[in-house]
Amino acid sequence: MSTTQQPAPPGAESAPYAPRTVRRAMLAGSIGTLIEYYDFSVYGYLAVAIAPQFFPSDDPAASTLAALAVFATGLVVRPVGGVFFGWIGDRWGRRKALVSSVLCMGVASSITGLLPTYSQIGVVAAVLLFLTRLMQGVSSGGESVGAYTYIYESAPPRRRAFLGAVTPIGSNLGFMFAAATAGAISALTTKEQMADWGWRLPFLMAVPLTLVCLWARLRIEDTPEFEEAARRADIPAAPIREVLSTHRVALLQSIGLAMAQGGAIFLGLTYIGIYLSTNLGYDPTLVFWLSAGVVLVTVLLMVPAGWLAARFGCRRVLMGGLLGFLVTAYPAMMLMGQHSLALAGLAYLLLMLSSAFVQVPAASLWPHLFERRVRYTGMAIGYNIGTVLAGGTAPYIAAFLVERTGNLLSPAFFVMAVCLIGIGVLFTVRTDVQGADRGDRRSPHRANPLS
Repeated sequence: MSTTQQPAPPGAESAPYAPRTVRRAMLAGSIGTLIEYYDFSVYGYLAVAIAPQFFPSDDPAASTLAALAVFATGLVVRPVGGVFFGWIGDRWGRRKALVSSVLCMGVASSITGLLPTYSQIGVVAAVLLFLTRLMQGVSSGGESVGAYTYIYESAPPRRRAFLGAVTPIGSNLGFMFAAATAGAISALTTKEQMADWGWRLPFLMAVPLTLVCLWARLRIEDTPEFEEAARRADIPAAPIREVLSTHRVALLQSIGLAMAQGGAIFLGLTYIGIYLSTNLGYDPTLVFWLSAGVVLVTVLLMVPAGWLAARFGCRRVLMGGLLGFLVTAYPAMMLMGQHSLALAGLAYLLLMLSSAFVQVPAASLWPHLFERRVRYTGMAIGYNIGTVLAGGTAPYIAAFLVERTGNLLSPAFFVMAVCLIGIGVLFTVRTDVQGADRGDRRSPHRANPLS
């Protein structure tokens, strides 16, 4: 028998939740997600440059679709990576899983930057790109949920909603860094140089970034909850079976929330750049910098989003964020097509303003759905299945909708659909991170009474 957050005796929180320990945990978790999302998203930003190198075609749209399909396959295997790293995290510790996942991601990204192209070795080049993308997908399946779990369990219970902002800040800085790096290299190289070797440089940046993250993560201890469980030998023998037998509702809830977040945010962060440069004809270098600026504004909103989540509860703030995406998706994409980069940038910002108010509360609500015993595995399965269904596939689905319907605004309907799914799921979530320690004391056997 286990608890998610048992009341500690007086003074017991002082050691595990000491400020220095918490700061190290926040740094290690956030820097890992920064590197993960940099490595994973830089492919999306460079898809237009990569496409003809590995998928040559007389039709640029066909090449881009092929490159985006490979982007999507990297997410298809995320549940596999989630199950593997979730098993490590719940059986052997959160720290071991986090170190392993970021190392796997760094190696895969570095190899991508060294791959030969189609003109050098033919179709084998596309196969190798596909394999490195699969390796990235496996590692990303354990990285984000590991960071969510680690930071949630390392923060004092009453500050979890606020400190949940740390992981989304790291992931969005990764997106911003990827866009800025792509923009800088695009500005400093000619079109021919970019096609020849320029696209490789952002991937090779993974080498120093991974080393920095390993340094941060090798300095941390495991979470207080896991260390206490290890002392009591309260470790699940088969976390996957336990999730499927005792947390089925929580699993479905996490899938639905992941579909809503992933579908809206991945489309905004990866597809919109392609949409602006390829479909609407804006200068790719300016689009890179525009994307970086929009993400920076999103990051700046995450601290107030964390404060609101702590004040009013994660569920309410998340509901507001999804409603924001729902009502702005169509008008924002309509404004992007008015032949003005300034207006397109304003519309892009309008679309992504809701991002912080979705990502921050979700970062704490997800781990709250599951017991400590199976938190890593449960999140890994639910989050990654939802991301596969509507997150990583979002850029491909959007490009496909435009290609098949001829309607440049059709991706907006996809965003609206996944937001409605997320809003529906939130009506079934009966507990919240705000006051979570009190709620868990009333029901020590379940983090979510519906699971």
